[in-house]
Amino acid sequence: MGTGNHTTVMEFILLGLTSQQNLQVPLFALLLTFYMTSLIGNILIIWISLVSTRLHTPMYFFLRNLSFLDIWYTSSIIPNMLRNLLSLDKSISFNACATQMFIPLSLGGTECYLLLSMAYDRYAAICSPLHYTTTMHPILCIRLATGSWLGGIINSAIHTCFALWLPYCGPNVINNFLCEVPSVLELACADASVNKIVIFVCAIFVVMGPFVLIIVTYCYIISSIIKISTSEGQRKAFSTCASHIIVVSLFYGTIIFMYMRPGAIYVSNQDKIATLFYTVVTPMLNPLIYTLRNKDVKGAMTDIIRKMSIT
Repeated sequence: MGTGNHTTVMEFILLGLTSQQNLQVPLFALLLTFYMTSLIGNILIIWISLVSTRLHTPMYFFLRNLSFLDIWYTSSIIPNMLRNLLSLDKSISFNACATQMFIPLSLGGTECYLLLSMAYDRYAAICSPLHYTTTMHPILCIRLATGSWLGGIINSAIHTCFALWLPYCGPNVINNFLCEVPSVLELACADASVNKIVIFVCAIFVVMGPFVLIIVTYCYIISSIIKISTSEGQRKAFSTCASHIIVVSLFYGTIIFMYMRPGAIYVSNQDKIATLFYTVVTPMLNPLIYTLRNKDVKGAMTDIIRKMSIT
């Protein structure tokens, strides 16, 4: 929590999304809607993929991990945002701020690796369909998921520990709606240039590394799809990847904007919108994208509803 007696800040003030009072209630209603939609959608995906035997595949194993992650992602951020929107007290304790730095960052890093694992699953299914069941065996899936979670946690631990090592002696006002490491670093009473370099370097491995590998993977996938002789086969192969491509584009677009800027100042309104998008909007959209564009999920839902109506 800093270097000795230099840390005098016991709490931080979160300015939130906006200071305009007339927008507080509409934002509360909008965020609450986003939160409930995200919770219901992700819980529904987990439940359907567990109940329906047709969804007991590697693809939906990773999707369950992603949905579980998104539930905790939004739950670590939105409830505090809702409280701040209707309260005059915008403060957050130093320890709570440290916790809020660690949890969302670890979940964000985990999502980067999970999306890469899902891309590899699609690569195995389309580029080597005859060997798919032997390639994506359960042990490999568990290892990829475990590695994703460990990678995200380790990355977050590095950034959070480095941030807490700096002294904070004032000011204590964070121009954001959550305690995000880049925003907190701007309040340090010491030079945080090393921290920003660490953020950039780690982002290369956690963000850009998986992103580049996903792009390379999809180059191979697209090449294999083009070689399919029938247009129906091409359409079916591409449809299995479409949802994942949309999710990757939404998530990585804002993540790269936020973390691939060495030495940048993270206090602009554009940064708030980017942070809001990948912490709140994307977790809400993920289940909608995977259910609305996925015939297997819709078919599984139909089967479950039919069985429930019979009983």
